[in-house]
Amino acid sequence: MIVLRQHLGDELRRQRQQQGRTLRQVSASARVSLGYLSEIERGQKEASSELLASICGALEVPLSQVLRNVGDDIALAELASVPVRRGEDGEDGEDGSRAATGVPAAV
Repeated sequence: MIVLRQHLGDELRRQRQQQGRTLRQVSASARVSLGYLSEIERGQKEASSELLASICGALEVPLSQVLRNVGDDIALAELASVPVRRGEDGEDGEDGSRAATGVPAAV
């Protein structure tokens, strides 16, 4: 199962580590407790939209960029977990146009 808070925590950690910053530095700047920020990064707590905006502000990363990255990660995870639909002869559609692409079947 795909859990949004885990992907969001992974992205926040990735952003923080790319900057070479510690949890302590970001928590102080975002005005959130060190323990709570750690739980968010580990996907154990859900961040409110206000808290998420504060963390992104402390990281100097647009919220839209974080959400876009998380959305891309989730899309890839969904593609990896959706079985590919094949017809009897190995082709998807009537004209077989998707047979070579491995496009997942629509849900």
